[in-house]
Amino acid sequence: MKEFNNHQIKEKILFSKTKNGLNIYFMPKKGYTKKYAIFSTNYGSIDNKFIPIGEKDILKVPEGIAHFLEHKLFEEPKVNIFDKFSKMGADVNAFTNFTQTSYLFTSTDYFYENLELLVNFVQNPYLTDENVEKEKGIIAQEIKMYEDSPGWRVYFNLLEAMYVDHPVKIDIAGTVESINTINKELLYKSYNTFYNPSNMVLFIVGDLSFDRIMEVINKAEKEYGNLNKSIERIFDIEPNGINKKIIEERMFTASPIFHIGFKDTDLGYNGEKKVKKDIVTNIILDILIGASSSFYNELYDEGLIDTSFGGYYTGKKLYGHSIIGGQSNNPEEVYERLMELISKPVNEILKEKDFNRIKSKDLGSFLLGLNSIEFIANNFTDLYFDDFLIIDYLDLLSKVQYEDIVNRFNEHFTQENVALSIIRPLEV
Repeated sequence: MKEFNNHQIKEKILFSKTKNGLNIYFMPKKGYTKKYAIFSTNYGSIDNKFIPIGEKDILKVPEGIAHFLEHKLFEEPKVNIFDKFSKMGADVNAFTNFTQTSYLFTSTDYFYENLELLVNFVQNPYLTDENVEKEKGIIAQEIKMYEDSPGWRVYFNLLEAMYVDHPVKIDIAGTVESINTINKELLYKSYNTFYNPSNMVLFIVGDLSFDRIMEVINKAEKEYGNLNKSIERIFDIEPNGINKKIIEERMFTASPIFHIGFKDTDLGYNGEKKVKKDIVTNIILDILIGASSSFYNELYDEGLIDTSFGGYYTGKKLYGHSIIGGQSNNPEEVYERLMELISKPVNEILKEKDFNRIKSKDLGSFLLGLNSIEFIANNFTDLYFDDFLIIDYLDLLSKVQYEDIVNRFNEHFTQENVALSIIRPLEV
């Protein structure tokens, strides 16, 4: 067992590994009644081209297979997994994003029994030709629902505009056509490759015993005949330039909605360097267009934007982007005003006093977040797959300097790597 401590925030994380290579992390929270467990694999919607475990040739799987597999893991031959968790007072859920799939539950009682159930059902898929076929109709309805959502379409249209080849531009759930080509054999190949202990992590937070946690996991963990220590994922080389400058679409919406995206070109690394880039970019966005900025308040007073306006940066090793968006009756004017803003001298729009204020606010927000087990668990997993421990986040944020935001602004916020997506109301 290892112990990671941060004396500044008076938090620690305990670590151990099972015989199969599954990494277990636990943050004790004395006095908390709620407990949280999240079991995650480093596998998401972008992982659709890889070499399956035990094979030599590259396999390209249908779009949406990671999300499909998430659905199917809840399938059991005779019982309903949701009912089993519910009977023990737990709320269970799961999600798939571009780079990870996670299964989680929260409970106040029967935590160890729920933990055993979580480990068991994630590690023992039950796939048949019949239940795979049945699921296609369910997921097809989900896909159609998202296709009818203007907020969803404006986002994925922007990704389509920014990215030429990278699969991040593909809808996480795939398409109705792609999921109809999924079968039991492809699901098992994907599962056996990516749901391997060395590619997964289990994080737990609450007032619990780590010895008891490890006892439960070691008992519940299944035997693996073929442990995969290295997964070969295949990605096409993404060019630096954007795919299209603008994408417009008409849908049922009361007023136009828009997303402006800045595609990242500073890629290829993980760990502290990558997480620092995320922090710095989001500080810049808060200074530039946050609710306290001059830009926001000028456009708001002119009626060009409303309170839905905002922005954030997100990314991983091989992709990244800043997105700014909201509702506006004149999205082109908002776009032009933003282009004017980023063309000004950096010392005019990124003032050191604003940097210090936003940084202090972010430090406070992170400290406040440590009171929430949901905040801790979800951020732990996301940072873990970036090769970074959440317990070191505050120290890294504290080290960010004004010069960091100046350098990042000049590199990232350029008119060469920007795209615009607009959803307009249907013409009557």
